[in-house]
Amino acid sequence: MSGSIVVAVDGSEQALAAVDWAVDDALRRDAALKIVHVREPWANEYPFHAVEGFSESVSDYCEGVLAHARERAAERAGGRAPGLTVTTDLATGTVVERLTDESERADLLVIGSRGMGGFAGLVLGSVGLGLAARAAAPLVVVRDVRHEPYDEVVVGFDGSPHSESAVAFAFEEARLRGARVRAVNAWQPPMLSPLAGGYGAVMGEIFDAEAESFRRRLAPWRQEYPDVPLVESAVCGHPISALSEASRTADLVVVGTRGVGEVKGALLGSVSHGILHRAHCPIAVVRAEKPGKASD
Repeated sequence: MSGSIVVAVDGSEQALAAVDWAVDDALRRDAALKIVHVREPWANEYPFHAVEGFSESVSDYCEGVLAHARERAAERAGGRAPGLTVTTDLATGTVVERLTDESERADLLVIGSRGMGGFAGLVLGSVGLGLAARAAAPLVVVRDVRHEPYDEVVVGFDGSPHSESAVAFAFEEARLRGARVRAVNAWQPPMLSPLAGGYGAVMGEIFDAEAESFRRRLAPWRQEYPDVPLVESAVCGHPISALSEASRTADLVVVGTRGVGEVKGALLGSVSHGILHRAHCPIAVVRAEKPGKASD
């Protein structure tokens, strides 16, 4: 067994879906699974005794969340891996800070799309956005777990270091799943007047050049993963829309934290932020490199 996957739980259905996804990926990777529930310091200040039908102490509630998640993990693993290592941890602190700390020692951090405090209508809560910007390990945000796989991992690729890391993660996930990779490069044309002479021909030439550059940048990945089918999708349009549409028939969509053209110093790029809200399947957000790993 090698590596570890951390999944955060808070008692919500979205968190249990994250447990299901994390179990499946732990089995694929032959990794250990750690289930974490973060108890915020001010939880003791909330008058739970005043809530009708709530008789548990805060500690009992937190331990119950972990116990339920562990039972869910065992049920999901079933007879597939009776030796799967599952541990639990009740941490105290702010959720984003404690889970960011967990990500420093994990190969993968998994969360649900919204927790107990999420607002109706929002696809991703504040914890998910905070972790997407700060987590050291790849972050997977799970909305639900599809029963029938599409056998496809979608990745956004623009040639930036962040997208290179995303492609590496996508190919490894596809290899473990026996799936194909669909690399999406969404090209936005320059602003030219449609009245300019030769407009259509110029746009066609620019698009062909972009598509050829896209194919060249992907060539090394074809060589490194010859057994993983690769589909190249060079499209003219906004990357968020292109990735959102591709995610409809994908098991996972992978993006980097930032891409070409993002503001220097920004922790999370606009494309990764947008796809976190609009994807139709689980999303993995991958940093260009994991801090502290360069010397390993």
